[in-house]
Amino acid sequence: MKLRVDYRASLSLVGTVLKYLAVPLFVPLLVALYYDETVIPFVVTIAVTVVLGTALERLEPDPDIRAREGFLMVAATWFAVTVVGAIPYLVEALGLPPVVPAIHPDSTLANPANALFESMSGFTTTGATVLGDISFQTHTRGIMMWRQLTQWLGGMGIVVLAVAILPELSVGGAQLMDAEAPGPGIEKLTPRIAQTARALWGAYLGFTVLEATLLFGLGVLQIDPNMTLYNAVAHALTTMPTGGFSPEAKSIEAFSAAAQWIIIPFMVAAGTNFALFWHALTGDPRHIFEDSEFRFYIGVIATITAVLSVLLFTGAGFVQAVPTQSTFSAMDLGQYVGDIAGQIEPSVRQAVFQVVSIVTTTGYASMDFNAWSPVAQYILLFAMFIGGSAGSTGGAVKIVRWYVILKSIRRELFTTAHPDAVRPVRLGGRALDERAIRGIYAFTLLYLVIFFVASGLLFIDASRYGQSLSVLETMSAVAATLGNVGPGFGTVGPMGSYLAFSDAGKLFMVVLMWIGRLEILPVLVLLTPEYWRR
Repeated sequence: MKLRVDYRASLSLVGTVLKYLAVPLFVPLLVALYYDETVIPFVVTIAVTVVLGTALERLEPDPDIRAREGFLMVAATWFAVTVVGAIPYLVEALGLPPVVPAIHPDSTLANPANALFESMSGFTTTGATVLGDISFQTHTRGIMMWRQLTQWLGGMGIVVLAVAILPELSVGGAQLMDAEAPGPGIEKLTPRIAQTARALWGAYLGFTVLEATLLFGLGVLQIDPNMTLYNAVAHALTTMPTGGFSPEAKSIEAFSAAAQWIIIPFMVAAGTNFALFWHALTGDPRHIFEDSEFRFYIGVIATITAVLSVLLFTGAGFVQAVPTQSTFSAMDLGQYVGDIAGQIEPSVRQAVFQVVSIVTTTGYASMDFNAWSPVAQYILLFAMFIGGSAGSTGGAVKIVRWYVILKSIRRELFTTAHPDAVRPVRLGGRALDERAIRGIYAFTLLYLVIFFVASGLLFIDASRYGQSLSVLETMSAVAATLGNVGPGFGTVGPMGSYLAFSDAGKLFMVVLMWIGRLEILPVLVLLTPEYWRR
């Protein structure tokens, strides 16, 4: 049987991307040098990427990329960079050579399954972790910087970055970006696809620099002394990709309320279609607020935030229940009003932070929401399925798909009452093709089917290994990995980890993160005989 796919061309381009992965590896290498730490993990990885990348690149000197080769190239690239990205973790954990005396390497990542999980979680911007101890006593700053950098590289897309800077990928770049870019499609902003990729990455880089500057300013002004230059850069690198990896064990809870308020709008921006920012920068800022998807996105965040704010304020979290009028006298009125005012800000801040973090799939935590009531937790579980906008760095189903589904349901109700009416579903003033609507329904149904099946399989696997998981914990673990959200509830909560799962369970979730980041279809299509046969 003759194959219909030129796999050599696909693997050749995988090699090109892999070879250039050596360049960002110099960032943690320089950080390690600055802090007088070992550079061996990065030297070894750089050597592997260059040698392996060059060998693959020579399979096809002049590759011809079509849609089929694009699917294979993108899926293989993400898996290849994940495998290579796990090498620094393995080298550090094995202690080859011994790290600086003050560091006692965490042996957790010496297990290849754990190292692969952490690497895939980074590149797919999931933010789930298997680290038992997140601190600079068990991990060097260089390794922690690599952990954050993997998320920043994966946020806007490794292949999109490659299309932006590598001339050899400019031919066939549209197919590659369509296969990788999150959401139903990516808007072509400029006549050349490479210019579009550069525009998206330019906006992405600009937001990252701005956030790092503002956060570092809090440290300089002593508003938040814990916000050092390292922490400011680390959190900017993991906010904009909606990643959530933090070098602090308590995530954003370790920082001041001011830092949390600064991070919130950047998470909102990361979940917004980056094409809107390009339009704003080119002279049309009204385009953002006129965009129907953006308005729906903000409306959903505001609605869920309002509900959770009320729940927290009335006692479903860290906020104490409000006393009734019979419990205080007129003399206590001033103190009571002051107490109420003091409770409003943390209630609203915790609600808006967690809602934005979960909806955009960033995965940061400003507190341990395991302490929240079951009602509040189920609201967050629901938010895990929403996702950011198309063309953003967010994961999950995507807000635009839910918007189209709701509009199509409304259309069906209207045409049921008016059988002779012709009413297309419109998005941004444009009528959507019926095939696109069917595709959105198909993807959403497939996503939900995979979620429920995966939840059952993970629950069975946990039971086989004696791990006691509730239904909520299991469902949240699957929703968090398939949707690239990060933390779940219970054992896998924001202050916990995925370490307790078996190696088989963790490798299963590695696959969920992989297919979730690539929006399922580009990976599953590789499993169909029709894809390969001529």
